[in-house]
This record gives sequence, C-alpha cells and structure tokens, in this order.
Amino acid sequence: MSMKLESVVPFGRSFDEYQLMFNLAGDDLSKNILGVGDGPASFNAEMLKRGHPVTSLDPLYELSGKEIERQFYRVVDDVIQQVKATSESWVWAYHKSPDDLRENREKALRTFVKDYDSGKQQGRYRIGELPKLDGIKDESYDLAICSHFLFLYSDHFDCAFHQSAIHEMLRVASEIRVFPLLTLNGEYSPYVEPVIQALRANGFAAGIKKVAYELQRGGNEMLLARHP
Repeated sequence: MSMKLESVVPFGRSFDEYQLMFNLAGDDLSKNILGVGDGPASFNAEMLKRGHPVTSLDPLYELSGKEIERQFYRVVDDVIQQVKATSESWVWAYHKSPDDLRENREKALRTFVKDYDSGKQQGRYRIGELPKLDGIKDESYDLAICSHFLFLYSDHFDCAFHQSAIHEMLRVASEIRVFPLLTLNGEYSPYVEPVIQALRANGFAAGIKKVAYELQRGGNEMLLARHP
C-alpha cells in the first residue's frame, strides 16, 4: 500500500471507532478525556450526548465549521481513490468498502459540524497542536488520546517530534493512547520502539496493546503509556 498525502487530512472518526481504536471500556468513558488532533471527529459530540463531555484540540479549530467541511471535500475524492487503488491493503470488516468508508467519514463530519459552534462556545473544541499544548496544566486530564496523526504521518514528522509530542501528552494527562502504529504506507512506524524506550527510560509504563479495530491491514495496535 502506498498512500501519498502532502499534509494531514481533515478526516474524523466516530464514537464507535474511538471505542474500538482505543479500547475504551468500563470506566474509561467517565474519565476526563482530551482528544489531541481530533479534527472533524464525531467522538466529542457523541460523548456529550452520553453525558460525558470531552475536550478536543486541533489547529483546524481556528476555522469555521463550513471551512472545515470545505477542506474535507477538497481532499476526500483523492483519498478514497487512493484507497480503491490499493483495496487489498485494507481490511473491509468495520467499513465494508471504500464507498462505505467515505459514507462513514461524511456521517462523522455532519455530526461534528452540527455540534461545532456550540462546542467551541462551551470550550469543548480548542485550538491547539503538538508538540506543545500551551495553556494546559500538568495532569489536567485522566486520559489523552491521539487518532491518526502520530506515527501515521512519520514521513512528515521526525522521531524527535514524536518523542516531544508524546511526552507533552503525558505532561497533561495521567495516561495516553495513540492509534495506529502504522505509517500511511502501511508500514510499522520506525519511531514506535524509540518512543517506548525513551518513555521507559523516563520512568513511564509503556507498551503496545492489540485493539478490535483494523482498517489498514495489520493496523490493530495502539501505544499505551501512563505515569507510574
């Protein structure tokens, strides 16, 4: 598989996908959660409906909902076309086909846009980006999660960036989870092991956990790290 993207694309996942990607179970959903790089995901909106507000951070949130929607539709055709051209490199279990994948991404986007303006007013959508989460105090959150940014864009951001970003997430949260561990090319990111080694050297508990979500073939693992 060879996906070529010039920059981070504004794709969002659903509440159900977040549950599977990050093994969110039991009391996880009642924790104080920070979503880092959530983009136009519907997780925040769907969590609010369940009575568990979360905070989402993304530089994308300096834009209006309509502008984010336009950015999505500027790239979605190209992304889905690349997926169709490499269909054998994807697992069609949760999403049944490339067209079903697109439909699910559009559904998440619609839910996000509907919630976005009120969510910004309530402080649930905040402008921010790694590797420095300015304005957030140490261990303000129980859990910080990062979907489809770290490791996925390993060709765009180097190992030093990943180490700084993940240490910053652990500064603001007691535990972090990052998914997936594959790059856009479907290869295991070369930064996973150096990051884990650095975390352990700094006294954190860190390891890899299998999850029940797989879209990229072989991409069914997350990084989990926590304070000792």
